[in-house]
Amino acid sequence: MTRPIALTIAGSDSSGGAGVAADLKTFAALGVWGRLAITAVTAQDSAGVHAVEPVSVGVVVRQIEVAAAGASALKVGMLANAMIARSVGDALGRIQPRNLVVDPVVRSSSGAILLEGGADVLLPMLGLAAVVTPNLAEAAALLGVAPAATRDEMAEQATALARRTQGAALVTGGHLDGDTAADVLVSDGGDRVTWLEAPRIEGGDLHGTGCVLSAAIAAELAKGVGLVAACRHAKSFTSAAIERGMAAGLGSVSP
Repeated sequence: MTRPIALTIAGSDSSGGAGVAADLKTFAALGVWGRLAITAVTAQDSAGVHAVEPVSVGVVVRQIEVAAAGASALKVGMLANAMIARSVGDALGRIQPRNLVVDPVVRSSSGAILLEGGADVLLPMLGLAAVVTPNLAEAAALLGVAPAATRDEMAEQATALARRTQGAALVTGGHLDGDTAADVLVSDGGDRVTWLEAPRIEGGDLHGTGCVLSAAIAAELAKGVGLVAACRHAKSFTSAAIERGMAAGLGSVSP
């Protein structure tokens, strides 16, 4: 039986906890063959990002053109700068990929800037996405508003993003207060609202949670799972990866 293929377009992470390393581990754990197009090389660990070197635009685009053939899903993560973001968006526009998941990485969990030019440079790409997966800060940056402070505000911002893109938006609420880690998926162009909840796992922030979640969604879509079910499965998978990472003291999730 042929394994489905997913492509991640993102930066490297020397610690192995985020970026393409986390994506490929996630794809493999979920039975999907992973391909990669690296947008930037980073020196980082669970404490922070220490150096970033973008890959040349021509090499980024050529990687995508070669690796996208036969892929059933694509995931976009760190794009480093506006020139790469525009070029990746143009390449995806030519390819018209099925099942595009966009994780709008603007800053690392430690606060380092991972997208020069800000979230606005991602907006043209979002119209191609099956789903965009921002955290609270990223959703706010895409919409030009303050970060959501309540579940109602999360749902409003997810709805605004879904209507803007005519796709779906999964806004992750792990940084909201409460006993549960609640994410909200708005799909069908803004008409369907689905809450995804899991018990909150105490012990501090871990490196790579957003990467694993978005990669898991892409993997499930590559296998032919519907969007809502794919997001549910990805939420459960990520929660388990957080528990494993916490137990192992890795400072990162463990797919």
